[in-house]
Amino acid sequence: MDMNWRIDRYLYQKDVPWWKGALLFPLYLLSLPYGWAVKARTFFYVNGLFKTRRLPCPVISVGNITVGGTGKTPLVMALAKGLMDRGVRVAILSRGYRRSATSGSIVSDSQTILLSPEASGDEPYLLAKNLPGIPVLVGKDRFTQGQGAIQRFGVQGLILDDGFQHLRLHRDLNIALLDSRTGFGGGHLLPRGILREPLTHLRRAHLVLLTKVEQMDACSSLEAEVREAHPSVPIFHSFYEPVCLVGPDGEQERIESLKGKKVFAFSGIAQPESFTLLLRKLGMNVAKEVAFPDHYRYTMKDLSWIEKEGREMDGVVTTEKDMVKLSNSGVSRLPIWALQIEMKIREEKEFFQRVMELF
Repeated sequence: MDMNWRIDRYLYQKDVPWWKGALLFPLYLLSLPYGWAVKARTFFYVNGLFKTRRLPCPVISVGNITVGGTGKTPLVMALAKGLMDRGVRVAILSRGYRRSATSGSIVSDSQTILLSPEASGDEPYLLAKNLPGIPVLVGKDRFTQGQGAIQRFGVQGLILDDGFQHLRLHRDLNIALLDSRTGFGGGHLLPRGILREPLTHLRRAHLVLLTKVEQMDACSSLEAEVREAHPSVPIFHSFYEPVCLVGPDGEQERIESLKGKKVFAFSGIAQPESFTLLLRKLGMNVAKEVAFPDHYRYTMKDLSWIEKEGREMDGVVTTEKDMVKLSNSGVSRLPIWALQIEMKIREEKEFFQRVMELF
């Protein structure tokens, strides 16, 4: 019997060997009270027992019904840029996961970044860095943050990052993202599976965006699952387009410069295998890869180890999110690059037609 397996790998699979399923049975038992609590909370909001507050401008939520990296941050960037290009002033509201600041704060006032990655959270900081001209705010009370964004910046709309479960705030457009490679996993709720909510709750979505779609015909079975849960929802498709390599000080390099070269890849994201797979597809020889936990905070010991490993390589490559966390740690002395990517929506015209109906 092979015991060399990671539990999280099997949470994403529909079918697992019976003995591994038996080992996961305690997690299934824990998922029952979790599911009851989620259903009760949703029932209370839907029936008005818990109050949902409404802001005086359109609110677009970007979120998911599963855990893991479905591509929320890249979509928020694409959505904000697309609206700005169409003349709509927006601000981004984020919870700021694992940020050190305890109160609501302005990460960017659209002109200047006011908080560090540690104070704001790595994803809000990355949004602020890549979206000049767009305010980014963090805080648990996103209604209050939204009011502040409207009053201070005069925005016409708000984008709610990771907002599918934030039922306290009314959303005018609920976008649910779904990783086309992992789908709904085994269809189990946390902690047995990857579902944050029962599949029936997908009906709150006004549209579904499948991410990391390389071939359209490969999504047919997943689309059928989505239709079973939400028969009328429009389904869109997206993919990642590599842009360039970015150094610690913002310098840019062509991706082709590392094609065929031996590189060391590391990341602290939800699905690190998708990152290294992309590097290989770009022609890089990933000689060594290391995955840190999602939202990992790097230490000087980690940097020393990365520097040591990188000496034997032609380059060290990580994600933009990880580079943000390394920006104040002396990483500029390393031959390190972040792969900059953009999300592209295959049905971009139709997608933004639906979004612009709000304004």
